[in-house]
Amino acid sequence: MTTSRSTDEPLAVADLVRISVVLVLAVVVQNTILDAIELHGAHVDLLLLVAVACGYVAGPDRGASVGFVVGLVADLFLPTIFGLSALVGCLVAYAAGHASSGLVRSPWWPAPLVLGAGAGAGTFGYVVLATLLGVPRLFETALLPAMVVTVIGGVVLAPLVVLAVRWAVPAPGGSPASAIGAGGSAAARSQVAS
Repeated sequence: MTTSRSTDEPLAVADLVRISVVLVLAVVVQNTILDAIELHGAHVDLLLLVAVACGYVAGPDRGASVGFVVGLVADLFLPTIFGLSALVGCLVAYAAGHASSGLVRSPWWPAPLVLGAGAGAGTFGYVVLATLLGVPRLFETALLPAMVVTVIGGVVLAPLVVLAVRWAVPAPGGSPASAIGAGGSAAARSQVAS
């Protein structure tokens, strides 16, 4: 039985458990696999992709909340200013949710575009905010390679990340189980199939 949820309704305990599982898995994959794969000193930021996917799947409000928590967890593993990733994750998840709110979710192509653009915007926003807060030389050394790697990584990893986030984060008005699959609700999938 699917119950209707409003965006103001708090998440259920089962939802929080699923979000925690996805977040722990993302941290493990980030710190064991993705951090070891570098191109010109840059690597894919899976936690940023999870934050963007939360906005894409669950909308701007719920996405911003989960994106903030994802950013706080990312800050635990970074040697920069604590809270910076949380701010960027919150803003990028909100922007992704707001920008993609009018998109049809049944085709496969919107998710890679939204996650790639969100990853690029998040990386740029992180560098700008860190520079404003006094972290030296990020513009000169890390911006271009980091943006290229995160955008390409976002596009490539989007299907897996969105699938995991759809399982974990309930979209307003539905349960997470109803959002699993190619995109959106079961009714939208059946319209595409016919």
